[in-house]
Amino acid sequence: MRYKRFILTFNLILSFIILSACAEQTTPTPFRPPTSIPPTQIIFTSTPIPTTFSITETPTQQIIFTPTESVCTNVLSFLDDVTVEDGTSFLPNAQIDKQWLIKNDGTCDWDSTYKLQWVGGDPMSANTTQALYPARAGTQATIRILFTAPTDVGEYESAWQAVDPDGNFFGDLIFIQIVVTQ
Repeated sequence: MRYKRFILTFNLILSFIILSACAEQTTPTPFRPPTSIPPTQIIFTSTPIPTTFSITETPTQQIIFTPTESVCTNVLSFLDDVTVEDGTSFLPNAQIDKQWLIKNDGTCDWDSTYKLQWVGGDPMSANTTQALYPARAGTQATIRILFTAPTDVGEYESAWQAVDPDGNFFGDLIFIQIVVTQ
């Protein structure tokens, strides 16, 4: 029993010596007297309606506040045809009231600067640029375009896409597909 205690005590002491020898040795930090620090100069620059600021420290110890713009995303998602299902038949020159249910799935609120632009097919007498009804981010809206059926018998399609204030196209295409019959 005494032998076991001796071995246990010996192993503990040996472990302590090994760990102490392997531990990282620190050297004392020398004392340095304080030095004078030049005063900090703050320069403000501004742009209209800043949303957030970033702080940049320059080597001359100037702190410059620069406004940064929040970037939002534009996403239009097609949900459903409200009126005029694909393949609906119309007589030549018939008036067509087409409506789509869409969702603003982006983070930008759409205002009067957002448009809907004809991008393919037959515009069917509609203006090739339409207002994209204002919609807050995350909300649904109904888009409406008044078309006139072509005079010739046949199948017709008209495709449209949303455009942001900078002229960038975004989101799902929305379209109408009709058949003109006699």
